[in-house]
Amino acid sequence: MIAIMGINIAPAAVVDFHSVLTDHSRYWGERDLRSLHLLALVQEFGSTCLVARAEDGIRGYIFGFVTPDGTGYVHLIATRDDARGTGLGRRLYTAFAEAAERQGARKLKAITSVENTGSIAFHRSLGFGTKIVDDYNGPGRAMAVFHRDLSLNVSRP
Repeated sequence: MIAIMGINIAPAAVVDFHSVLTDHSRYWGERDLRSLHLLALVQEFGSTCLVARAEDGIRGYIFGFVTPDGTGYVHLIATRDDARGTGLGRRLYTAFAEAAERQGARKLKAITSVENTGSIAFHRSLGFGTKIVDDYNGPGRAMAVFHRDLSLNVSRP
């Protein structure tokens, strides 16, 4: 568990999963991404599904897993509306990278829609290479695919 400035980053529990769905709009605004939130990820990959808890609730979360080829795949990362711009996303990625490395990961991967310019900028700021892949998510559904070696420090210098 990582504790910084009153925020503890720790593995997510089922109750945390339900909490972030209840407050979905605080993390995702008008975008309805509830269908991407899979309870099975928390239940099956608990050590790489992390939440950032503070006294006032969950300020952010990152859900991912390690693939058989040693890739730490981030399925979702979100910070609550009042926690944006605080570096919490970076701290969540650092915690995920450490957990993934303990499970043998050597690289990181994530994807987002090509329209999600905020996510693309965030991942590039963490040192991810970005490639637009046509039909990645089905015919006519290009995605931005992010890759980077795990050995790099994702913390801001």
